[in-house]
Amino acid sequence: MTAPARPIPSRVAWRVFWRSLFLQAGFSPEAMQTLGLLYALAPALKHLYPDEAAQQEATRRHLSPFNTHPYAAAAIVGGIIFYEAKVARGEEPPEAVTRFKSALMGPLAALGDGFFWLSLRPAVGVLACALVPVVGFFAPVVFLALYNAVHLSARAWLFWQGLRYGEAVVVRLQTAKVPMWSNRLRLVSATLAGALGAWLALRFGALAEGALSVGVALATLAVGGVTVLAASRRWNPYWLLYGMAGAAVAGGAFL
Repeated sequence: MTAPARPIPSRVAWRVFWRSLFLQAGFSPEAMQTLGLLYALAPALKHLYPDEAAQQEATRRHLSPFNTHPYAAAAIVGGIIFYEAKVARGEEPPEAVTRFKSALMGPLAALGDGFFWLSLRPAVGVLACALVPVVGFFAPVVFLALYNAVHLSARAWLFWQGLRYGEAVVVRLQTAKVPMWSNRLRLVSATLAGALGAWLALRFGALAEGALSVGVALATLAVGGVTVLAASRRWNPYWLLYGMAGAAVAGGAFL
């Protein structure tokens, strides 16, 4: 499928994309991400509507509360410009923009949470932890570099897909198979976490002397198992954190 012409010049599109990175900056309980959305759209609306009255009318269309995943919102921002260009040319009624925005907020929020928060971030975090023996204190740098490389690339791709295809961005997302990649990342997280747990158990066991080494290694694995079980049953994470810290202090006092 050949991509249609861009509704605005590339320089304006890139300004909108850059501004969309600050979508959360104007967050409020009442309007949520509305101010950030208007800030991102401003260069495009100014270009599409040279007449000040028409520009103000277009701005008022986006004063209603807006809230979705801040990364996945890039697809909506691009799609809004796609439809605003059609409205400016008289090809679509203004309601088309509102319908598009309302239809995608919820689904993209769920998609973004599942991929970025629940899959990508844990996978990259565990990978960075697993690389601590190799890169040492640079592990946080590795995490930031890898995570942002994926997340910024995804935001740019989503923005340009929305800008070029409008509501057909849904089809583009289906071809990207985001849920499949989410499942794969979770598998990577679980595998790396298991390997890291085993390595830590052996390392802690090696710090002990004689017969204690095996006991410390097994105790470390047991702590990891209890933590996974507690997390799966949704125990209070603060109680879990304090409990494990107390166990570590008690264990250090007796060893």
